[in-house]
Amino acid sequence: MNKRTVDLWVGIFVAIGIAALFFLALKVGNLLNFKEEKNGYEVMVRFDNIGNLKARAPVKSAGVVVGRVERIRLDPKTYEATVRIHLEKNFQFPKDTIATIFTSGLLGEQFVGLEAGGDSVMLQDEEWIKKSQSAIQIEKLISQFLFNQAQSGSNGAPANGNAPAAAGVKP
Repeated sequence: MNKRTVDLWVGIFVAIGIAALFFLALKVGNLLNFKEEKNGYEVMVRFDNIGNLKARAPVKSAGVVVGRVERIRLDPKTYEATVRIHLEKNFQFPKDTIATIFTSGLLGEQFVGLEAGGDSVMLQDEEWIKKSQSAIQIEKLISQFLFNQAQSGSNGAPANGNAPAAAGVKP
């Protein structure tokens, strides 16, 4: 093989590698979806705090992806986040379904979890999920813990007034 042919093949493999990396970046960022089916239905839910929930975040039930977050808006009257969720048509949920915002792992992405209720009437297109639980903010929990520790350390006793028991020793 001459040098020109080798250079051509190297260029082809480099171009394929760059295209594969570009495809992987789009897939990881949830920006690429080959199944552009919009034949499901959409429901809305209100949250006091959505944390870092983003559009295109997965919606899961029992760990299975059943849809995606379509849009997030702030209601100017109630100052709550309104989340529009697109659910696939083959997943039907009762009207008393509870929507909760979860985090994958300690610092992972946030997603909406749906816990099905026991109602016999199913959610329809453009209906509202009535029950929701907002995202838990790790920063807020840590600051509360540190504030309680600082309070208990200032007077030498825990904040609840009980003395700590030694490890493995029953009072």
